[in-house]
Amino acid sequence: MSEEIQPSLSLVPIGHVRTSKRFKFDAPSQPDESKDEVNLIELLPGKQFELALSDLETFDRIWLLWWFDRNSTWRPRVLPPRGPAKRRGVFATRSPHRPNPLGLTCVSLLSINGRFLEVGPLDLVDGTPIFDIKPYLRTVDAHPESSLGWIETVVAEENDPGAYQVRVSDTASEQLAWLRATWHIDFTERAFGILERDPSPHRTRRILQIEPNLFRIACGAWRMYFQVHDDYVLVTDIDKGYKDEGLDVTYLKDIIDGEAQVAFAQWKSLQKPTTS
Repeated sequence: MSEEIQPSLSLVPIGHVRTSKRFKFDAPSQPDESKDEVNLIELLPGKQFELALSDLETFDRIWLLWWFDRNSTWRPRVLPPRGPAKRRGVFATRSPHRPNPLGLTCVSLLSINGRFLEVGPLDLVDGTPIFDIKPYLRTVDAHPESSLGWIETVVAEENDPGAYQVRVSDTASEQLAWLRATWHIDFTERAFGILERDPSPHRTRRILQIEPNLFRIACGAWRMYFQVHDDYVLVTDIDKGYKDEGLDVTYLKDIIDGEAQVAFAQWKSLQKPTTS
């Protein structure tokens, strides 16, 4: 059961995240420090935030306090995307479905230019409101000897090689290549990473079983269909996430990848089936 969030405080964002991550699906559970990416924190103008940032450039890392602005309800027990399909108490997780949907992320600080901060890898989507920025202090913020709780087992499993190899049919390969070449859309890295680890149905990972051996994973605005075999996953088809009636031409500019989805549906209808 979900409970409605009843805010009792008035908070005003000091800025927003600017990143290529447009959907929740694009953002990892935690910042992936292995990625060589640059993101931007844009603070609001006319607030003297340039002065507030004085001396922050002397720190290597900062804390971002932010808002899960795409959530309107919370749950006392949630299904984390990592680990087995087991519900946990929300306060024992970093789920976005919280009584007060506040998020806390530690990121590397690359540079400051006026009211703009360049930061390294993060786990936030574009437009996420930022409430506060604090310096990371290794003397008080780092406790490497602390227990990871139930996540200890999950981390150990994640350090093992993926249990499945991802293979792509000729049809799906052609579809993915068309999306990359025509619209610069590519969600495969995130999707394949999930499927290599565990392709079983999971609500939070957005994996749904359609038929006895046909599954679908939601990849933001797109859908990837696949089969599961002994030691590999076969991606068989790619499709748009919106139904035709949902892609009203009047509102296409307000729908992420709306124009691409219309074009993809038209292109796909003209293609002849290929053997997998």
